[in-house]
Amino acid sequence: MTCWSAPRRWGGTFDVDQKKIQLKEEELKTQDPHFWEDPKRAEQQMRKVKELRKWIDTYESVSTKAEEVRLSFDFYKEGITEEAEVDAAYEAAIKELEAAELANMLRAEEDRLGAVLKINSGAGGTESQDWASMLVRLYQRWAERHNYKVTITNWQDGDEAGVKSVTMQIEGDSVYGYLKGENGVHRLVRVSPYNAQGKRMTSFASVFVVPLVDDSITVEVDPSLLSWDTFRSSGAGGQNVNKVETGVRLHYRYTDPDTGNEDEIVIENTESRSQLDNRENALRLLRSQLYDRALERKRAAQAEIEAGKKKIEWGSQIRSYVFDDRRVKDHRTGYQTSNVTAVMDGEIDEFIKAYLMETGATAIGK
Repeated sequence: MTCWSAPRRWGGTFDVDQKKIQLKEEELKTQDPHFWEDPKRAEQQMRKVKELRKWIDTYESVSTKAEEVRLSFDFYKEGITEEAEVDAAYEAAIKELEAAELANMLRAEEDRLGAVLKINSGAGGTESQDWASMLVRLYQRWAERHNYKVTITNWQDGDEAGVKSVTMQIEGDSVYGYLKGENGVHRLVRVSPYNAQGKRMTSFASVFVVPLVDDSITVEVDPSLLSWDTFRSSGAGGQNVNKVETGVRLHYRYTDPDTGNEDEIVIENTESRSQLDNRENALRLLRSQLYDRALERKRAAQAEIEAGKKKIEWGSQIRSYVFDDRRVKDHRTGYQTSNVTAVMDGEIDEFIKAYLMETGATAIGK
């Protein structure tokens, strides 16, 4: 298939003319004089319009790039341009098309949301705590590359170096959709700087990813099941300990509606020097967890959980980072790279793409 035929085939699968008609219909609804009387419903409608417009803009961008390839090739045949210019146009078109295909994999309602990441060090003391801090930096750098907002909501320093646990919010379009595949255990193999004999050591850290709910998501929280603790907190990097108890610890008694099993959800928030602000954000994180649990029940009931997805346990390794051999490999997709430095600097888009393409193709085939 030539590159410039891709938009036509893409449009055959996802009819762009029909999308444009749908956009006009949805935009007409926003012109109703009573449209803003129900703000939440209005916001949902505006989001629907935005997503349709984004889809159409993406399609047209791919079409434009494909047309540039066709024109460049015609000019090359006439001796007007060099082969290198055709190659450059082709690479740009392919990149645009792959980005569109990737975005098309994010179809679930929750995919459009931000994400909450909790990174925990495994057994192994300082070595695994240092590894956990390296993963924190990896995701911070990834977010920076995509102009996403990162907020550290809880930070527990390691015993000598690194971190025991970090909770971070990443806000932006489709962050959860892109990062949901990062759920699991990440394994590091390296010659440890903390080992006097210079031995090669293996360390583990777990990454948990849940959707960061916004005001469009309704999640019921029963106040009677809530309790709070307060404590003095210090920020990331060993900032001075507050003299007042601004850190909050939320306890929520959760009962699974299907099994009746009870569980306590505990959330700590030390982001702000204001206890009130910390309480508000802790409640948002609680709503995010409750929403994620509801999604898991829905997926299980509909038998739509991806075949490779497992409950996050220390045995479910999803990716290995072998520094000595200069290799990072995803065990689910088989994708690997030798550019360890780039990966640790946040360049994980190819891993994300491989995961979404594989799981997305599976979902489409069902």
